[in-house]
Amino acid sequence: MSNLPAATRDDTSTRWFDHSRLGLFVHFGLYSVAARHEWVMTRERRTVADYERYAEVFDPDLFDARDIARRAKRAGMGYAVLTTKHHDGFCLFDSAHTTYTSMVHQGRDFVAEWCRALRAEGLKVGLYHSLLDWHHEDFTLDFHHPRRDDPDARSQNEGKDFSRYRTYLHNQVRELLTNYGTIDYLFFDFSYPWTVDGWTGKGKDDWGSIELEAMCRSLQPGIIINDRLDIPGDLVTPEQYQPCAPMEVGGVPVRWEACQTLNGSWGYDRDNTDFKSVDLVLRMLVDTVSKGGNLLLNIGPDGRGAVTAHDGRVLDEIAEWMRLNSTSVIGAGPANLRAPDGVVYTRAGNRLYIHVMAWPFGHLHLPDLAGKVRFVRFLADGSEIRTEVHDPDKEALTTEVGGQPAGTLTLVLPTRPPSPMLPVIEVLLEDGID
Repeated sequence: MSNLPAATRDDTSTRWFDHSRLGLFVHFGLYSVAARHEWVMTRERRTVADYERYAEVFDPDLFDARDIARRAKRAGMGYAVLTTKHHDGFCLFDSAHTTYTSMVHQGRDFVAEWCRALRAEGLKVGLYHSLLDWHHEDFTLDFHHPRRDDPDARSQNEGKDFSRYRTYLHNQVRELLTNYGTIDYLFFDFSYPWTVDGWTGKGKDDWGSIELEAMCRSLQPGIIINDRLDIPGDLVTPEQYQPCAPMEVGGVPVRWEACQTLNGSWGYDRDNTDFKSVDLVLRMLVDTVSKGGNLLLNIGPDGRGAVTAHDGRVLDEIAEWMRLNSTSVIGAGPANLRAPDGVVYTRAGNRLYIHVMAWPFGHLHLPDLAGKVRFVRFLADGSEIRTEVHDPDKEALTTEVGGQPAGTLTLVLPTRPPSPMLPVIEVLLEDGID
């Protein structure tokens, strides 16, 4: 057996993921009614009885999975992931193992709606499922649990049988992978096998991760599974930060996906307006692709299930940029060429894509590309960009691009960028350029 991490897996079941480069994450649940972050139950130390009342008033009449799928498709996303159950334990699917579900309380199976909608738009189907469950009677208290500060917190674990919860967890995952057709991607969340303030967290032995993963692959042989079971997965998932280099495990490059919110909250957080700009989101996207990763961008529908006005605008602006520049992202990857400052390269075959983060003063100098380029143009409108090469052997500097090292190709650019959003230049390389 290979000693390589699982995230190096490369077969027909994973290639769609590597090609997509951009996906949509949707966090939706009872916490959307509270509108104060998806961790509101534990942040506010809520009891189960108090939190359960949200299930009675949850009325997501504006949740439209088909609309979300269409928005994702227009934005160039190849897949989308919906929360089936978050840490609060409320299930957005029909389950034989609990009545704490949207089917019982709202008469709707949102996972079924989700799967149908994504397939109708030709998107790959992703589901998120939390390993935690603060609602389940046998889920033991730990340092994340809402009741951890109760005076009798330690004694509350007496009588709890975590093996019963583990069986419940496995049974629900079986339902998700049996009742909804082909599931392309399963995003588990999350393991924390360390000790804080005398509380011991939970990891692979608690979840029965090896058996759980084996069951998933037996039910859905082509499925992609992330790395949060506390065992190696098909990809690693850095959250809320951008790696500074292509990700590796033990010196071996691995598949990875940066998970990013628009305002620091995954679920609907009404009063949090600290939003990332669309420009920043696009910069994160091309930075991710240049390092061989995917970007999973999150939105949080509101308490009625509607895509918020802000999230809708972000998706619309991404869609407009992708309409003109998608080839620099979808199906692209690292260029393995030396880029100048203020520039991010991606590459697909013999096409090099230059994402200009900081517009230069009239010229952009590309090291080592002289004599290796057939044509250069702005990707958005296909218009030609003139190029010049300085000959350092000449005694006089007869061009305006003198002083550059030998082998430098200089692009002669307009004073202002042609687009208010991240401009992209397409370079057609000569054949055989590594």
